[in-house]
Amino acid sequence: MAESSEFTKSMLDQLPIESFWDIPLYQWEGFWYRSYHLQATMALRSHFSARHDDIILASPMKTGTTWLKALCFSIVNAAARRNKTAAADAEHNETLAKTDEDDPRHRDPLVENHPAVYVQTLEVQVFTSNPLPDVAAMKSPRLFHTHLPYTALPDSIKTTDCKLVYIARNPKDTLVSMWHFFNKLRTPQQGPYPLAKAFELFANGVSHFGPFFDHILQYWNQSLKAPDKVLFLKYEDLKRDPIGEVKKLASFMGKPFGHDKEVEDVVWRCSLERLKNLEVNKNGVDPWVGMQNSSFFRTGIVGDWKNTLSDEMSERLDQITESKLKGSGLRFQI
Repeated sequence: MAESSEFTKSMLDQLPIESFWDIPLYQWEGFWYRSYHLQATMALRSHFSARHDDIILASPMKTGTTWLKALCFSIVNAAARRNKTAAADAEHNETLAKTDEDDPRHRDPLVENHPAVYVQTLEVQVFTSNPLPDVAAMKSPRLFHTHLPYTALPDSIKTTDCKLVYIARNPKDTLVSMWHFFNKLRTPQQGPYPLAKAFELFANGVSHFGPFFDHILQYWNQSLKAPDKVLFLKYEDLKRDPIGEVKKLASFMGKPFGHDKEVEDVVWRCSLERLKNLEVNKNGVDPWVGMQNSSFFRTGIVGDWKNTLSDEMSERLDQITESKLKGSGLRFQI
């Protein structure tokens, strides 16, 4: 199909369609999209040129995207602060950790805006704008996010030295998080979407930017082929060892921490408990999709699926997971 900044109705009419939470999704090149996501993807592929120092975050939906955005943005910010104070003495640098947020030296932009304001999703925010933004005019290093599968990315992202950071999560918690999230779009009169229907859709690969397993395997395989290009993170590992994983993340991004207090500061600033209790996230509204900022923060607990899925659902998803990931070397903590 020809690349274009517009995805016309006649093009959509040629694609398979499924209803997801009563939202029409279209299958293109093996993955499922909303119509405006497809239009934005075509514009992205036509107009985006990656730079060698770009950092692109990638994820399926509901796998820790907001957390990863906050972490990577804070890592870049920490590096910028470190560069500005390179001539300062060690005693001054030691004051970087957990200081009063009213101190202008330690102003935290996360207090003022949701992480999505600072790390925008290419096919949801950047390339849905009209007119399209001049991304070429943005200063380096540019930090973006995408939910797109690897095969749908612009060629320049794949061929330049830009970095890709991918986060995945075990499928059971992903499904349950997705169910809670999309239920926020439903009215009280509608009530929650039937869990059994949501499960069947997910199990059959129908979800935004799904199939889930195809999505994660594309990036997993790329991370094995080019570990210096693609970093594959697991949500569960970040929860288990945030200090170690964030150190690894910063080093991969080419912005290693100067000392351990910086790492602790970033982990603290980006913790779920802190972010969900910031005023902007308790009361703000996402201007792109119209959802409350609070919708992007729930429990964040590994294994929370046990409070929602039946034993039968759990066993069936285990079987699907084993079948899909067999031979890949990829495993998830559940």
